[in-house]
Amino acid sequence: MTKIEKIVLSYSGGLDTSIILKWLQETYGCEVVTFTADLGQGEELEPARAKAEMSGVKDIRIVDLREEFVSDFVFPMLRANALYEGHYLLGSSIARPLIAKRLVDIAREVGADAIAHGATGKGNDQIRFELAVNALDPSIKVIAPWRQWNIRSRMQLLEYAEKHHIPVPSDKRGEAPFSIDANLLHTSTEGKILENPAEVAPDHVYQRTVDPVDAPDTPEIITIGFERGDPVSVNGKAMTPAALLTELNGLGGRHGVGRLDLVENRFIGMKSRGIYETPGGTILLSAHRGIESITLDRVAAHLKDEIMPRYAELIYNGFWFAPEREMLQALIDHSQAFVSGEVTLRLYKGSASVISRASPFSLYSADLVTFEESTIAFDHHDAEGFIRLNGLRLRSWAARNGR
Repeated sequence: MTKIEKIVLSYSGGLDTSIILKWLQETYGCEVVTFTADLGQGEELEPARAKAEMSGVKDIRIVDLREEFVSDFVFPMLRANALYEGHYLLGSSIARPLIAKRLVDIAREVGADAIAHGATGKGNDQIRFELAVNALDPSIKVIAPWRQWNIRSRMQLLEYAEKHHIPVPSDKRGEAPFSIDANLLHTSTEGKILENPAEVAPDHVYQRTVDPVDAPDTPEIITIGFERGDPVSVNGKAMTPAALLTELNGLGGRHGVGRLDLVENRFIGMKSRGIYETPGGTILLSAHRGIESITLDRVAAHLKDEIMPRYAELIYNGFWFAPEREMLQALIDHSQAFVSGEVTLRLYKGSASVISRASPFSLYSADLVTFEESTIAFDHHDAEGFIRLNGLRLRSWAARNGR
């Protein structure tokens, strides 16, 4: 085993990472620095400090990353209208590169030669963490306990915790709980009954959204302001990125917006089923496409839609810091120069529908498209030549095929 002097652990304070902390101390016999990221998961994070102190940790980092998360990761992704496999708003995927970046930053600061994470060998997160570290500082070793230790079952995990006097919450002693990931963009839930895609997800799985059936019978109208592709205000009130997303989460959750029951293809090669809730992100996706519809040139908009699946797949697969993602981001960001204005949406029974949009940079011309008399010169006879030129290859093809 390579000699390790100091490790920075991505630490939530939960049962798994508490066990991992003890295992690292035992296995490597070195100092472990804990890092807990506040990404808006909605949990009290100070208990993580107390648990780390109980385990003898001297250097404990709890960092509020909510604004950086939304402004530097969520918003750039939303400029692309990114959806993995046509549905998933990438709530877990987009959080991992920021956590990895801060792990590397702390490792450099404290002189650690390794970082550690609690991702399992079956999941996507191990790939996302480690590819990010490869890109940011390949000299730092990555320790993945779930791929190294001899713990192979939940019972063995609990036995290890009891042997080392690690507190086990009463709800962890029975049946394995749902696996839940949460941040300011979304919540995801996997495991238990959800592992059977033929089973209907129980109501208690949902945490941020009411059932659309039980949502208010009266629609709510909201307006979102955009500048250069990024949302900057809700109902005329300017907000910071994290505050804006928090506000939209509340509005969307109240109306049952942003629920998704998805079977997805993991990068590692298996299918998995998860329940996602992304109320604010769903509203922003609809609003952003609404403002783009009047400010983007047709071919530019279509090009964006063509590259979007590739861009989303790069994020899902862990390539946020890869050169190809950065190249695509430059193209996407360039397209947003005139994506400014306001979009009005109706929130109702699980939907977020655009009902109006306006921009000082709009390419829409009512005078040009009107069926009534127009002041803009448009010769209808020009369409004949346009159609004949576009039909030339079709006429040649038809002639060859005997049509």
